[in-house]
Amino acid sequence: MFDQKKYQDIYRTLYLIRRVEEEIGRIYPSDKIKSPVHLSIGQEAVSVAVCSALDERDAVFATYRSHAAYLAKGGNLKEMIAELYGKQTGCAKGKGGSMHLLDPSCGFIVTSAIVATTIPLAVGYAYSLKLKKSDSVVVVFFGDGAVDEGAFHESLNFAALKKLPVLFVCENNLYAIHSHFLTRHHSDNIFKRAASYGMASECLKEDDLGVIYQRTKFFVDQIRQGSGPAFLECYTCRWREHVGPNDDFHLGYRSEQEVSHCKDNDQLKKIRAEIEPSVIKKINQKVEQQIEDAFIFAEKSPFPGKEELMTDVFKD
Repeated sequence: MFDQKKYQDIYRTLYLIRRVEEEIGRIYPSDKIKSPVHLSIGQEAVSVAVCSALDERDAVFATYRSHAAYLAKGGNLKEMIAELYGKQTGCAKGKGGSMHLLDPSCGFIVTSAIVATTIPLAVGYAYSLKLKKSDSVVVVFFGDGAVDEGAFHESLNFAALKKLPVLFVCENNLYAIHSHFLTRHHSDNIFKRAASYGMASECLKEDDLGVIYQRTKFFVDQIRQGSGPAFLECYTCRWREHVGPNDDFHLGYRSEQEVSHCKDNDQLKKIRAEIEPSVIKKINQKVEQQIEDAFIFAEKSPFPGKEELMTDVFKD
């Protein structure tokens, strides 16, 4: 499906995200990380596939489970880890933590801790791009829980009405915290709701990186040519608890077998199988060094001074 360079680039990003989050999970109990963490382990393929189909000129908005999207779009790893540590050198100066990552230099605009709030922000950004006659495309990631919010419906309606250059990507991991989406929705029809607003809409029930990449590329190309918004629902699976680094099967809302089935379809392993072992070894070594450097950077960075309490506030 991909040439070797593309396979290697995709594997590098997948491996980076997986290992960064495993390290976050390992360090989290030490209390060095000053922020709640919502890990993307198991869901990385969606962010990597979608962002691999974008250009540097394109913009991404994401939800609070955003480590994967941030890194897939090219966000600065050192600044991300420093932000989790609450350090001055973090991407939000240590004031935002894990749920408020941003790196506009690479087109990763913002994330938010409040469910569905980045959806209207992304639509507003897309509206500004259209007014400027830009050919950039906006992508906004959100979970199935965001579909329950009024902002979701208002945003889709406005985007369709104005034919805005935005791709809505619903990462459907089936659960809003511990609530299965079929206990909240009458039918399995999220993507059909988007279609009812007058936009191209599709549901991918297999967590297959190659297919997600192909469909994203198709929609992005159409949007760039002026087709208006599109909607992509991608079934996926988070392996860890809703917030934090542990398993949560003892809570009884899902079974270990359900997640084991997802692990059998691990896209990291499937992409790795397409690359020579010697190349994999080199990529892994470079990524591990990059991760080590990022955590050392965070450890050595200073906390914000008291003067930062009154900066970056509305009055400015």
